[in-house]
Amino acid sequence: MFKRDILRELKKWAAKPNRKPLVMRGARQVGKTTAIEMFSEGFDQYISLNLEKTSEKVIFEKEYPFSDLLTTLFLFAGKKRAGGRTLVFIDEIQNSPKAVALLRYFYEEANDLYVITAGSLLESIMDRKISFPVGRVEYMAMRPCSFREFLFATDNHQLVEMLEKPEVPGFLHSQFLSWFKKYATIGGMPEVVNLYAQNADITSLDEVYNSLIHSYSDDIEKYASSAAQVQYIQHIITNVFRDGGSKVTFEKFGNSGYRSREIKEAFRMVEKTMLIKLVYPCTSAQLPIRPGLTRKPRLHVVDTGLINHSLKIMGNLVFNDDISETHRGIIAEHIVGQELLASNYSISNELHFWTREKTDATAEVDYILPYKSKLIPIEVKSGSIGKLRSLHQFMESAPHTIAVRVYQGEYLVQKARTASGKEFTLLNLPFYLVHRIEQELEKIT
Repeated sequence: MFKRDILRELKKWAAKPNRKPLVMRGARQVGKTTAIEMFSEGFDQYISLNLEKTSEKVIFEKEYPFSDLLTTLFLFAGKKRAGGRTLVFIDEIQNSPKAVALLRYFYEEANDLYVITAGSLLESIMDRKISFPVGRVEYMAMRPCSFREFLFATDNHQLVEMLEKPEVPGFLHSQFLSWFKKYATIGGMPEVVNLYAQNADITSLDEVYNSLIHSYSDDIEKYASSAAQVQYIQHIITNVFRDGGSKVTFEKFGNSGYRSREIKEAFRMVEKTMLIKLVYPCTSAQLPIRPGLTRKPRLHVVDTGLINHSLKIMGNLVFNDDISETHRGIIAEHIVGQELLASNYSISNELHFWTREKTDATAEVDYILPYKSKLIPIEVKSGSIGKLRSLHQFMESAPHTIAVRVYQGEYLVQKARTASGKEFTLLNLPFYLVHRIEQELEKIT
């Protein structure tokens, strides 16, 4: 089952006694519609609406009581109101602010129905001062396929079973690494993964990547506020994937002549699509997390495969033994961030990284993870403990003694010591175990 992780989360939502309409967030082409259609197989009835279609949007636009809207909805779909468990999927809901406002009544007056909504640029309706009914809906974020879902898609079901054991067998280390390198190379976009699963040919994927990037540009342009902003957005989409995982500046981004203010606003628009996220650094080694918005942000994009395609470095990844050796280690860092996001479906799940407070300092820890009132540093790096200098500097000021290193080596827990003599526990995780990082931290805390 290709999207089994998200299907498990959807089943949890459906089983809640006080279930609310679900707003599914995620970039285009990450498989939202496919997952919901698969989920619908467990219901007696399925009603699917796309509000880009006028004939379906008009159902929500007429002025009539909510009870009449429900009658119209079921008549339109050719279903019966008393026909058993019914899943209602409202796609592209951003095209009807009125439909958004009506979600509260599905919760208050028709809670027997299971209602899921999705759409691109949902924040665009909030800019028009229309928001989702507070306290009457809940949210779920959907990302590209995780490594486990990639294994399922490529018919490696037994490996997934082994990956979910309390102790992952060490003799499978090389096999897991081999498959993770393939995952880090092509990424997790469902259409790409499906094609790769069919023919195992990386060279056949270029057309799909190009089509995805082109469709993103076409989609976002619909929401641009001016002809000039269309140009800025097109420029960003054309260049942004090459800079994935790197720190960016807005002024003259992508070797353009565009000013910082113009590009920053266009970046904000592209961020709304969940295609990218500007991740600003934190300088404290303890909670709360306070990103420094005056510092250069690091650019996280929706999928690592799009970076590799845009940079034309897939061949490097295939032939390099260590993922960390490709593109200055950026690809290894980025795919780890992608796995950290995919492991949690909460929309509040975000990436953070750490730098020293001095503006001219070079010390930087790839990720920091809030865990049990602590900020756990995560460094993505090969080599000996002594080479993890930034992580050591973080631990000097951290009020705890736990750190994580993600690498191609085998699972290992060891003691380490900072330059000042502070002892701490270093959890060394292979790439393929990033999704269960909190489970592994539980064992050592």
